[in-house]
Order: sequence, then structure tokens, then C-alpha cells
Amino acid sequence: MANKTKKSSGKGGQKRQVESTEPKKSLFAPSSIREFYHEVVAEFKKIVWPDRKVTTGLTGFVILLTVVLSIYLGSVDFILGKLVSMVLQ
Repeated sequence: MANKTKKSSGKGGQKRQVESTEPKKSLFAPSSIREFYHEVVAEFKKIVWPDRKVTTGLTGFVILLTVVLSIYLGSVDFILGKLVSMVLQ
């Protein structure tokens, strides 16, 4: 955030540089890494995880939907394959 650009309100629409007062910190400095780690931990504490019953129900739904769709697509593929082979003979 060292340099910020602001659009002037004049007709030309020229940009001007606004210098920040804070010094540049290295991305891999220990203090930056520590700050990033603490921010990640704080964000993970905000997550609301579903309970076991909801997770099991949704997993079962996904498995059922996968089986139904695979049977449907397999049967369509089989039927279209038979039709194409009949036409080509």
C-alpha cells in the first residue's frame, strides 16, 4: 500500500501519486508471516461447520445422485451406441 492512485476531478482525468507514511515490509519477514498466521487462525474460528447428521445426509444424497446419473448416462450411451451401429450396418 505504498502508492495509491487517485483520479483528479479535473477534465484531463490525470492520476496523481499519494505516498503512504508506513514503511514497506518484506512479504516474507517473520512479522508478516506471524501476522498472516494469526489472521488465518481468526478466520478459521469464524467457520460454522455442519453437524454429523447434516454431513451424513448430504453425503448420502451425493452418492445416490451419482449412482442415478451414472445409470442414466450409461443407458443413454448404450442406446445411442446401438442406434449408431444399426445405422452403420
